[in-house]
Amino acid sequence: MNKKMIGAAMTALTLGLGAIAPAMAADYPSKPLRIVVGFPPGQATDIIARLVAKKLEEGLKQPVVVENKPGAGGIIGTEQVIRAEPDGYTLLVSSSGPLAINPSLYKNISYDPLRDLASISEIAVVPLFLAVTNNSKAKTAADLVKMAKAQPGKLNYASGGSGVTSHLTMELFKHAQQFDMQHVPYKGSPAAVTDLIGGQVEAMIDTGPALIGNAQSGKLRLLAVASEKRNAAVPDVPTMAEAGMGNFVAPAWISIMAPAKTPKPVIDKLYATLQKVWAEPDVTKTLNALGAEPILKTPDETRAYVQAEITKWAEAVKLSGARVD
Repeated sequence: MNKKMIGAAMTALTLGLGAIAPAMAADYPSKPLRIVVGFPPGQATDIIARLVAKKLEEGLKQPVVVENKPGAGGIIGTEQVIRAEPDGYTLLVSSSGPLAINPSLYKNISYDPLRDLASISEIAVVPLFLAVTNNSKAKTAADLVKMAKAQPGKLNYASGGSGVTSHLTMELFKHAQQFDMQHVPYKGSPAAVTDLIGGQVEAMIDTGPALIGNAQSGKLRLLAVASEKRNAAVPDVPTMAEAGMGNFVAPAWISIMAPAKTPKPVIDKLYATLQKVWAEPDVTKTLNALGAEPILKTPDETRAYVQAEITKWAEAVKLSGARVD
């Protein structure tokens, strides 16, 4: 076969492959979808994943099932999606921990979020709160810092797991305020909150979905929110700045992703569906009740944001000295 014939064959093959992707998108989805969450039921990422599954199901006219694969700071669920067929039927709803923090926090990590995942959209911003049990002697954030400084390394704080956003945010808070507390990681926020309520640990930083309900029922006390403004769900809780903790702002965020090499027309169809269903009033109402806010970014904007967050959190990890082997 001469060069001219080879060139013609390659052109035909390229055109043929180019025609397959739009055809796939036109037929997509033709069967149920699966959303993998790397955290246990009841955690912020899980709650928001179930909401987005419900809305995608309405928009795509196909069942959307949420599957929890908790463990290793979200790594187990992330790896499962990365290994899945890139056909748009297995998606990942994940947070800033697995997507932006883990690459620099873990010494040996098996994935690169930018290489191994395709961005669909950021879907929620989730403020983080500093909380203690309702029986704590700490009535304010300043009280907690004072108590910790008086007993260096003697008090404990909980998190939903080594490497999750709440863990590293507390490490940053410790660094900013120059105090020491021992980290006690749990397999998800629900277990950590249970022990915080029971007094087994002194404090934790976590999301509104994990903490607000327990605070409203009198089981926990919210000392401050790590955002630029107060949260509408709990307007009496001061910002870190108002609590005398300086301009400490560290929002968590949640995005929906797909395996790398998922066809662009499929990604675009998923994003277009989100544009229609994520703007509905019940989404805003549900998220606001959890202390979260809905947001949408294009696939390209989401990828750029994840990249910027990876850089930001790498500096934060270096500053805090946090590391997970």
